[in-house]
Amino acid sequence: MIPIAEGSGGKKAATVEGFDPRVIIFACNWCSYSGADLAGTSRYQYSPNVRIIRVMCSGRVDPSLILKALRNGADGVMVTGCHPADCHYISGNQKAEVRVSFLKRFLPHVGIDPRRLSLEWISGPEGELFARIATTFTEEIRELGPNPLTGDDMPEVR
Repeated sequence: MIPIAEGSGGKKAATVEGFDPRVIIFACNWCSYSGADLAGTSRYQYSPNVRIIRVMCSGRVDPSLILKALRNGADGVMVTGCHPADCHYISGNQKAEVRVSFLKRFLPHVGIDPRRLSLEWISGPEGELFARIATTFTEEIRELGPNPLTGDDMPEVR
């Protein structure tokens, strides 16, 4: 289970006004997580609602993890990995691309806008890019409003 920290008062915003989206970013250990770390140490600002989960490779992010994050309260999920041809595990980022592409086609069938899922390539020295992409994605999710299917509304993922 991927726990999602509750906002103030422990309740999710019911309306778009005052809505602070909860965004999960699965970041590859070798490139994207280093970019996120650089963003932090360089004091680039991005939404405090972003939660970063370090994974060894973006290709190891199973679709069920993304669905569980959405089911457990995330309003948006982003998978970040090494740039194409730079994967430390040779083809992990290609696997991530196939999986995210599949999920983007699948999500409308369970009532979720596919724009709630994103895939980005970010390398270690791209801290500013990480902050910009995280901010842009958070704003896009804010415009979409709260995730309509959380908890019991979404089919069980095993």
